[in-house]
Amino acid sequence: MVSLPIPPTPTVSAIYAAYEAAADHGYREHLGASLIGTECERAIWYGFRWTTRAKHAGRLLRLFDTGNLAEARFVADLRRIGVTVLDVDPASGRQWQLRDEGGHFGGSMDAVAIGLPEAPRTWHVCEFKTHSEKSFLSLKRDGVAKAKPQHWAQMQTYMHLAGLDRAFYLAVNKNTDDLYQERLHYDAEAALRIMAKAERVIAANRPPARISDDPAWWQCRFCEHHATCHEGAMPERHCRSCLHASPTNDGAWHCARHNHQLGRRDQEAGCVAHLFIPDFIAGEQEDAGEDWVSYRLRDGTEWRDGVPEAQSQRVIARSPCLTCDGTMFRVAPGKGPHIAELICTACERGGRWLSKADAVTMGVAA
Repeated sequence: MVSLPIPPTPTVSAIYAAYEAAADHGYREHLGASLIGTECERAIWYGFRWTTRAKHAGRLLRLFDTGNLAEARFVADLRRIGVTVLDVDPASGRQWQLRDEGGHFGGSMDAVAIGLPEAPRTWHVCEFKTHSEKSFLSLKRDGVAKAKPQHWAQMQTYMHLAGLDRAFYLAVNKNTDDLYQERLHYDAEAALRIMAKAERVIAANRPPARISDDPAWWQCRFCEHHATCHEGAMPERHCRSCLHASPTNDGAWHCARHNHQLGRRDQEAGCVAHLFIPDFIAGEQEDAGEDWVSYRLRDGTEWRDGVPEAQSQRVIARSPCLTCDGTMFRVAPGKGPHIAELICTACERGGRWLSKADAVTMGVAA
């Protein structure tokens, strides 16, 4: 008997496609507390430097959203039994945002609560998670610290930054709706090690040592940065993959090439003076100039990163773009009485014109 063809699912396909169309590239502005428990510091550094663009299928994106939607139910469950739960910061009316002194490390706390039956007069950091059957059974057997060390490190970070000494972990088995709870104590020594780890990753100008040099190692095989770390793939060109950019102490980034503070849009756009951090190149550096670096690649060919000096001088910093607030502009030929037009590198919108005198003053006259 001939099997029937699988019927088409245009509605489901459209739903998944809608999730994919709405998804961003996954570049997080800060180093997230949810990632600091990752054992491989190189993987954490790659994430902070936006090495790999997120490309998730619509089904997986919907699964992520399921976890987000569950948070409101956790809050409602706790309130139903008389627990006071603050899922937003009363001072801002928004989700709790915690950052370290440098502004680059932290995260968004799910909630804080008081009135838990186990300790009714103690404020707790709350962390809500959804689990698959296998993950949930491991959690019940071994506890958070062993079964989910990233979640444990995340809560230690939040307790440290919030100044609280207790956390409440509430998880659900997505297959059965079975709940699991665990109260955690603040571990000052562990928290300080976590903070030092984050500071070390943020300050690193080059990738830390990888957890294994074997690309088939299990943690490497499942790492989203496998192609860059083990196969020589290069990240996209943006400020965080550029050797000129570095994080500053106020949660921002600075470009040494243009002596300019970089906003989020600037970082995503990059500029023509971009030069890859040398460790991203699968080869040996042979020579360098102010705006270029040459490499001998593994196959013996020579590759030159960078652009001619004359072209790199034609990217400038100026007052914010009227469309997107970006502050980096490339110089294009002008029209009429204008010698040049400035086009925003973030949104590619023009409209800022330079007279010859202005262009000479700014050093971008042809």
